[in-house]
Amino acid sequence: MEGVQVISWESAEIALTPKRREIIETLREKEIGSVRGLARELDRDKSQVSQDLAKLAELGIVRYEKNGNAKSPRLTQEHIVVEPIV
Repeated sequence: MEGVQVISWESAEIALTPKRREIIETLREKEIGSVRGLARELDRDKSQVSQDLAKLAELGIVRYEKNGNAKSPRLTQEHIVVEPIV
C-alpha cells in the first residue's frame, strides 16, 4: 500500500514509546527544519530527540533531508501500521 509504513509488533514495542509517538505526530502535523527545531517544538533536550530519531530512522519510520548544515527529519510514509499478533 502506498503511503503506509508497516512495522512488526516487536519493532512497535521498541519504537512507539510515548515520546517517539509525540515525535511522529509532530512530524505528521508540521514541517520541521532541523533536529534542534524539533527539540524546541517538543520542549525536549536535543540529544534525547536525536536518540529517539535515530531509533525511528533505524526502523525506517524517519528519514533525513539535508537542509543546509541541518538535517530535517521527515516521516518516510504518511501512515504507520503495526502487524497484528498471530
